[in-house]
Amino acid sequence: MPQPDHVVRIALPAPEDYPEDIAAYFAKCDEKLGMRPNVLVAYTARPEKFRTFTRFYNQLMLTEDSGLSKLEREMIAVVVSSANRCYYCLVAHGQALRQLSGDPQLAEMLAMNYRVAELPPRQRRMLDFAWKLTASPHDIGEADRQGLRDAGFSDVDIFDITDVTGFFNYTNRMAHGLDMMPNPQYHAMDRE
Repeated sequence: MPQPDHVVRIALPAPEDYPEDIAAYFAKCDEKLGMRPNVLVAYTARPEKFRTFTRFYNQLMLTEDSGLSKLEREMIAVVVSSANRCYYCLVAHGQALRQLSGDPQLAEMLAMNYRVAELPPRQRRMLDFAWKLTASPHDIGEADRQGLRDAGFSDVDIFDITDVTGFFNYTNRMAHGLDMMPNPQYHAMDRE
């Protein structure tokens, strides 16, 4: 059974009405990805927010200037999205996790229940922190930050873990609020 075919449940501008810079951004998506991620299509409702979102996402998730690997950042994205039951992000970032890890089972475990995955202590501690910060943020305390330090994370890494966790809590809520659907292509990608 296919998922619903809408992008979001609000009116969006037609592609021919996109500002020039946004049209150029989508041309790069078409070239590199072969599709336009629906989250970006959704942000065309507010062009300045599109620009802010894409800059922030690219800096947060694609930068090499982090003590967290791209894989670890995607792991956080999937675990936060699991806690929030965010269909869009579980599908889209589950695919990114499959691609980066080369392990479809890891992506499924993190999406369903990250605790069943046999992870190194560093990643387990990181995901425990991200889950707790998502599920009960008011319970985070110095012992949680110290646990990350004990697992080998620097204070800057703790900032990055918190930043990625916070970002995906935000995007999960946008996806839920707008009833955002992931691109259907994500479902089949990187399954082998």
